[in-house]
Order: sequence, then C-alpha cells, then structure tokens
Amino acid sequence: MSAQLDQTPTTSQPSESLVNVAHLVYALHTWSVIAGIIGAASIVGMFLTGWPSIIAVIINYVKRPDARGTWLDTHFGWQIRTFWYTLLWVVIAVIAAFTVIGLPFAIGIAIVITIWVVYRIVRGWIALASAKPMPV
Repeated sequence: MSAQLDQTPTTSQPSESLVNVAHLVYALHTWSVIAGIIGAASIVGMFLTGWPSIIAVIINYVKRPDARGTWLDTHFGWQIRTFWYTLLWVVIAVIAAFTVIGLPFAIGIAIVITIWVVYRIVRGWIALASAKPMPV
C-alpha cells in the first residue's frame, strides 16, 4: 500500500493558497540573497543563516505534505534541496579553507555557490509563476 502512495501522479492541481506559500518561500529566500548583497554578510551566508531562509525551510517542511501529488511538490523539493546542498558545499569550503592550498578552492566554491543559489531561486520562481514543475 505504501508503494501506491509513492507513485501518486502529479496531475492534480494544488490549491491557490499552497501556490502562494511557494511564492512566499521564494520571496523569503530572495530576501536573504538581497540582504547578503547589501549587507555585511555574504549571499551564501545570509541564505543559510538569515532568518528569512530559515523560516522558508521550516515552511517547506511543514507544507510539503500538502503539496504531495501535485506539480507544486517539485518546487518544495527544489527549495529544500537548494538549501541543504548549499549547506553541504559551504561545509566543504570551510574545511578546505583551513589549509593554505584549500583557501583558493574555498573562495572558488563560495563564488560558484553564490551564482548557483541565485540561479536556483530565479529558475524556480519563474517556473512557479508559469505553473510548471521543477525537475526532480
């Protein structure tokens, strides 16, 4: 029976309020990115530790079950993966930064992560506005 639940088609339409929640999550992540641009912190630093992104990830986990079986589930997964993969690469960059040889590598990772986070937010939000699912 559990296998049947995992294979729920993504053809049903999500509620408008749930679509609005997904927009809110993208907006919160964007707020963190903008705060990283104009503030003293880095974009990635604000994305991972800023309260808007922390709230966004909590909302993702709380509301994702409501999106199961709809195309919107792919957006919640996209947003969650963006946060956790960013955290993973930041941990790798911090570990690399503790070595002289790894410092340039860590800086490179930070630059790539920054571009990647902005790309993920923009691509996801554009797809959401067009009512399209994200790749899994």
